[in-house]
Amino acid sequence: MPDERLFPATLMPNNDWWHVLWPDPQSVLRAVGMKPGMRVIDLCCGNGHFTRPMCELVSPGEAWALDLDQDLLGQARAACSEHPHFHAIHGDARELPARIDRPVDFVFIANTFHGVPDKAGLARAVHDVLEPGGLFAIINWYPYPREETTALGQPRGPDTELRMRPEDVRQVVEPAGFELKDIVEVGPYHYGTVFRKSR
Repeated sequence: MPDERLFPATLMPNNDWWHVLWPDPQSVLRAVGMKPGMRVIDLCCGNGHFTRPMCELVSPGEAWALDLDQDLLGQARAACSEHPHFHAIHGDARELPARIDRPVDFVFIANTFHGVPDKAGLARAVHDVLEPGGLFAIINWYPYPREETTALGQPRGPDTELRMRPEDVRQVVEPAGFELKDIVEVGPYHYGTVFRKSR
């Protein structure tokens, strides 16, 4: 039975087609501005598809992964077990400031923001854990009709009506104390909006 606390349409996808869309996750992380030595958070990390490449990229920096789903978080923890500066947190992304004990440089969230019930509240929570000038990268599906976003011959991703334009994301996030830094292409159907915390 699904956990009612989970955001809608954000269940972890099947690994086969996930790898088709994201064959080189570290290139996505680099594209949105993640660099070695940073302290970073993989928010709503799922099974760790981005988390392990994140740990490898930022080393010797620190990496945190947070997810509500204990089983998926366990997979991310196992994937990052060899990284000494990795921390797994079981919890709700909206409670982030209570779960992180020091400011970070970068918060990353992929394919989940569209389903967050309180997007403005989440943006404020991210703002509260970032260093001044820190970055918040949101990976989203472009608002194409779902039947057009296919992988391995089948439609993939959230329902069409849940998808957000970059401008929609900007209107939600900037009032929380951010400014849009960049919009980058990060896949056949995805874009990344990169926000900087106002100094």
